[in-house]
Amino acid sequence: MALVGLLVCGVGFAAGFLVRGGSTSLLPDRLAGKWSQELIAQRTELARTRVMAEENTEALSRRIAQLNAHIIRLDAAGQRLTEIAGLERGEFDFGSAPAIGGPEMPDTVATDFSGDPVLSSIAAIERKLGDRERQMHVLEDLLLASRLQKQVRPSGWPIENGYISSVFGVRTDPFTGRMSRHDGIDFAGPSGSSVVAVATGIVTVAGPKIGYGNLVEINHGNGYVTRYGHNDRITVKVGDRVMKGQQIAAVGSTGRSTGPHVHFEVSLNGRPVNPARYIEAAR
Repeated sequence: MALVGLLVCGVGFAAGFLVRGGSTSLLPDRLAGKWSQELIAQRTELARTRVMAEENTEALSRRIAQLNAHIIRLDAAGQRLTEIAGLERGEFDFGSAPAIGGPEMPDTVATDFSGDPVLSSIAAIERKLGDRERQMHVLEDLLLASRLQKQVRPSGWPIENGYISSVFGVRTDPFTGRMSRHDGIDFAGPSGSSVVAVATGIVTVAGPKIGYGNLVEINHGNGYVTRYGHNDRITVKVGDRVMKGQQIAAVGSTGRSTGPHVHFEVSLNGRPVNPARYIEAAR
């Protein structure tokens, strides 16, 4: 019985071999051909994908190089701004990361790209840009404070055209002929010409005052107050905010005056100071 069964199986295998035309493949020819074509198509697609990836990698590498160049230019611009701001060398270094700190906290975003050099480069650029952004914000605040400081610090002449007719200090009084103290500088100019504020501030006096004629007084903060006397007319009122260079009056000869001019005073913390230092500061 076993021998008969084995013989039957052998005959069946031989019959199957003959039906397939002697092929040794255990798969139908059509299925094998389809698989072969699919394999060729996959290899072609893989090759195309590899080429695209290489091209994209080259483009990405070029972009990373451009971003690094931008950071270098940003560092140079930031360094130039620190020089303009008058900061001491090393006080604001754009070439290094700003000093920051704090307790360690759990990461909210996964940023470990150690296995991919391209992504690691991108992450490094992001960190550099974040550092530079923080530094630029601090520098902008410093520059803004510097500009505000310049705006409220008296500097320049209170008239647009004219000359200095009397200086600060002891002089001969033009009315009595005796030596007396002069707490300001007189600027002679055309009658009716503009009198301008030498710094930004708030008008605290705008009207007649004994000895000064029509007087404008401006409080600039930080202890600075300026006065402009003998005006023909006043173009501002108490409480007005005036900007540096804004017209506040017209040159006149009101009060104790011998001719059209502006009596200009600067006081710091309630004490008169020589306006010459602030006039020279504008040059």
